[in-house]
This record gives sequence, structure tokens and C-alpha cells, in this order.
Amino acid sequence: MRLRFEEGTLVLRDYCDQEVPSPFVWDARVDLYRAQAHFYRDAIAFFRARDIAVDNAAPRYRTLDLSLGQTPALHPHQRESLDAWEQHQRRGIVVLPTGAGKSLVALHVLQSVQRSALVVVPTIDLMNQWYDLLTQSFSCPIGLLGGGYHELADLTVSTYDSAYMHMERYGNRFGLLVYDEVHHLPGEMYSHSAEMSIAPYRLGLTATPEPSDGRHVLLDALVGPIAYEKGIRPLSGEYLSEYRIERRQVDMVAEERVAYEAARQTYREFLEEKNIRMGTKNGWRRFVQLSSTSSAGRRAMLAYRTHRQLALGTTAKLRVLEDILKSHPRDRVLVFANDNQTVYQIARQFLVPAITHQTRTKERKHILEKFNRGDYLALVTSKVLNEGVNMPEANVAVVLSGSATIREHVQRLGRILRRRQGKRAILYEVISSNTVEERMSERRGRHEAYNAQSEDERAS
Repeated sequence: MRLRFEEGTLVLRDYCDQEVPSPFVWDARVDLYRAQAHFYRDAIAFFRARDIAVDNAAPRYRTLDLSLGQTPALHPHQRESLDAWEQHQRRGIVVLPTGAGKSLVALHVLQSVQRSALVVVPTIDLMNQWYDLLTQSFSCPIGLLGGGYHELADLTVSTYDSAYMHMERYGNRFGLLVYDEVHHLPGEMYSHSAEMSIAPYRLGLTATPEPSDGRHVLLDALVGPIAYEKGIRPLSGEYLSEYRIERRQVDMVAEERVAYEAARQTYREFLEEKNIRMGTKNGWRRFVQLSSTSSAGRRAMLAYRTHRQLALGTTAKLRVLEDILKSHPRDRVLVFANDNQTVYQIARQFLVPAITHQTRTKERKHILEKFNRGDYLALVTSKVLNEGVNMPEANVAVVLSGSATIREHVQRLGRILRRRQGKRAILYEVISSNTVEERMSERRGRHEAYNAQSEDERAS
């Protein structure tokens, strides 16, 4: 019996009535047993346990001789996470805050496994950062897959998009997969990159493991369970910057309040008429579906967007932002808003550079370099800097608006937590009183990074 890799799947040829692993099903189109490629490790274990001889030609990855160059010594939490991943049979997820050294853990995993490896990242910026890191750490060629590059090597960095597009061809070329920001993987398209790979060893890295749609349960099968987790609070002060969170509530001006209440009433009446409960699993989906079927529904959707926009971008918030910027004249300040319109308004009003998804790559790189050098002391953005950007000098974050997800706000907090001598970070959360934002803030406050206070903070 021969085991082969074909177009992102495993097939058994020359089947001779032996027992086959349960993931394999009969493919009547070609008269062969077939399984998703990610069952490769289970299949090999099955055959070995039953002493079934198999001609295994599926893997094309190589055993390497990687040696790390000069890298910092592992901190205790990094050593613990590496040991925990090893104990989970070299499969699983390491959950550590931004700035806690997840990439150093991955470098040691690469050296430990010594197999051809693919590092998968969500953005071009992160792809470039990983390319630089691997080039500095190992004396071997580093491949790139994505961003206009199609160069494979024993160590390759790919975007999630490119990994999904090409894994049916290259799914047997790598024995180790490293998924950075692994919470992106359970997406309906991205998950195929893990399903179409035979890699027996898998590492996921993230600061915020749970997607809001519940698909995170797929990670156990695609990468492995959470092997190690440590939050922001236990690491702050020694391995992350000390920080505090300050909430500032503002009142809408009278005209905004009138418009807010009118819009809110319009969409709430539609929800009641259609018996839609927004807090339930399918509430938002039903609202979107029904809002497109009538003029009343379209008015309700417009009212919903209007009431949220008013809550998230009030005039009073900009006055608070001005006060905050004045109180931090020499600090490095990141300002986060929920939409590009507000970002550009802030950029014009306060004469600070802006980065959105519309910002071209070279301009974005130029702005970030100037911010890190201190040529720019403030920077305003929407969602594109939530993750995957190294800004070690940033020490103040102002969240003017955002989504209701805890993940987004933990990511934004993480932007200012990279440790340096004497640094103490502060995050300002600016909230419109008596609006939907208060409930969103209360939800975020349940996270340990927002809610827990150290003894020193309580004493002060």
C-alpha cells in the first residue's frame, strides 16, 4: 500500500484489504481512499500501531541543521511555553501578550523541530518583519510567498492568503507550520491552508485566541489545543511595561443627542416589530437579512449606523483628545478611531499623520519609521495597526472609538506595552455617556487586562 500527497489530500494506492484510518473515505471517482492532508500524522501513527507496511512517499520536507545565532535568553514564561508545547506532542497554541516575545518562542521551536517550516502571517508588514527576523537568526536562505514574491526555501514566510492559495501544491513541503496571529486561521478560507498540509508539527501564536464567531473550536483540529497561556497583568512591570487605563466619559452636544435618540428609536422599533434580539447568536444576521427586504428595514439599518457613528465620534471626544495631546507633549501617542472618516478628520484638525487601509506601503513604512524615531510624536489610525506592527516607543494610546470586541481593545493596549527602561504606558478610553458605548466598555472591562488592578494602583 502506498501513501501519496495529491492536491492537498492524502490518497492510498494499491489498497489490499488492510485496515485504513477512519479519516480516509472511499473516493469513487478514482477508486481510492482519500483523506484531508492534515490527518497525515494520525495516519502514520495508525499504521505503525498495527504494524502495517506502507510505502510513504507523501512528505517532501527535509531534516535541517538549524542553529540559532545570537538571540536573547528565554524568559521564564517563554521557557514554560516552549516546554508546554513540547509536552503537547509539538502541536498547540501559545497565548502571550503583544511584546512578551512570542516570536522568540517560535525561533526556538524551529531549532527544536529541525524540519522545513512555513511561517504564516496575516499582513505584508508582518511577512517582512518575520523575513528580517529569520534572516538575522539563521544562516540559511529564507523564502517568501506573498506580496509579489514566490520563492520557496526550507524556511519560508507566507501570508495567510498565499498559504491558502498554494497549499494544495506545497502542502507536503513543510514539516512544521507556524501560524502567527493564529486567531485568523479559523476563517472559512484560511482554514484550508492547515487542512491541505501534512505538517505533523504545528505552532499557533496569538495574544487573543477566541474569534467572535465561535469558529475557534476548529483550532484544536487544525493546530492543536492551547498549550500555554499567560495574560498581560502577570507580565507587566518585569517583562512588559507597567501601565494604567483611564476611562473618560463625555456628554454629547445637544444636537448630537437629539439625532442619536431619534436614530436609536427608529432601529429599535424595527427590532421589536420583527422580534429580533441583537444579543443572540443570529440576531445581527437576521437584522441584516430583514433590513434589505423593505424600505422600513433600510431606514432601520441607516438609523443603526447613524446612532453608532454619533456615539463613536462625538464633538466632545475631540475636545478630550486635544486635552490629552496637550498633557503628553513629548510622549509617543497612538490615537485609534473606528472609521476612516474620523481618522482623516483628526489628522486635519490636529495636524498628525494618519494610517488607514488606503495608505500606500511606502508611505506607511515612512510614517512608522518617523514615529519610532520621534520625528512624529502622534499618529492616528483605524483598525490597521491593531496587530502585527512593532512600535516599541509608543507609550500612550487613546481609544476614541472601536468595535465591541475585547480582542480589538487588548490588541490596541498591546501596541504600547513593549518594555523599555523607565517606560510607563497609559491607555485612555474615551466613552460617550448614556450610549451604546457604555455597554461596550463594560464588556471590555471584564477582561483581566482592563479590570484587574495591581496593589500599587489600588493604593494610589
